[in-house]
Amino acid sequence: MKIYSPSYYHAFHCIASACPDCCCKEWEVDVDDSAAAFYRNLDGSLGERLRQVLKDTPDGTVMTIEEGRCPMWRQDGLCRIQAELGHDALCQVCRTFPRLRHDYGDFLEYGLELSCPEAARLILSQPYVWTVEDKPGGEIPDYDTDMMAILLESRETALDFLGTTPLSPNLALAVLLIYTHTAQSWLDGGEPAVLDAENCVNLAKKYASSGDWEMLLDFFRGLEILTPRWRERLDTPCTPGQWHAGFLALAKYFIGRYWLQAVSDYDLVGRVKLLVTACLLVYVLGGDLVETAQLFSKEIENDSDNLDAILDGAYTSPVLTDQHLLSLLLAC
Repeated sequence: MKIYSPSYYHAFHCIASACPDCCCKEWEVDVDDSAAAFYRNLDGSLGERLRQVLKDTPDGTVMTIEEGRCPMWRQDGLCRIQAELGHDALCQVCRTFPRLRHDYGDFLEYGLELSCPEAARLILSQPYVWTVEDKPGGEIPDYDTDMMAILLESRETALDFLGTTPLSPNLALAVLLIYTHTAQSWLDGGEPAVLDAENCVNLAKKYASSGDWEMLLDFFRGLEILTPRWRERLDTPCTPGQWHAGFLALAKYFIGRYWLQAVSDYDLVGRVKLLVTACLLVYVLGGDLVETAQLFSKEIENDSDNLDAILDGAYTSPVLTDQHLLSLLLAC
């Protein structure tokens, strides 16, 4: 089977105590059953401490948060479990984060999560080029192969466009949003999608009117908020900077992560509206792109309720209508 990964995937390594954030902060870590059983049977002071902080919930076992951090976090930024027992003793979430794995049966795709600061730095600064490995194995896919073929071809078109367009990033995102509707029509049984950038720009200008940035901020203020820092950023945005190539890298990340997931429900438009909305919010919040995008991902991508709220809002919220998103993009 073929295994695909972006070129920066294998360059990632945890920077531990040098990390400006920490995956041990503010999250209750899900602990898989095997690791939980192992931890509860450990001898010594580490075992005693783990038994104190493991908590069973209706959804499984979690590592509780104490003073805003995982209790296994040490002052030097390292994990006590890893330091005393080695990497293999970590629970599954901690062994793999921020690595992503999408298994489609007959092929695999790997990636990195934007919610990790070091991963975000790589994602937003390195070229997005697929690398391919061949390995034995694979299964007969249970997805609709015709739909997957459309998604793969349309995704390649979208990535190629973002990689070569002379348009400013905000106009490129407007083109992408309009192209997505033709790709959605293709998925729904229509003609193959063609990306005509000039025509898309003209359509965007035709449908755009006045956009309301405060409506966008209010939408996100109404979602679940994990950290006081995110609340502060939403309430007091920095002055937006300029649309630059980093936003194209951000868009490519979302395309790589979410585009093919439409094979499960055939909703491509909702996922691209997530992409466009994310770029707009990161733009209007201003500040350092890597820091802002990483915090967005931590608050939104790592919270399934928030993700669902955006995907549902793509069809129900006036903030996420095509006209309003296009209006915000063309207002920049």
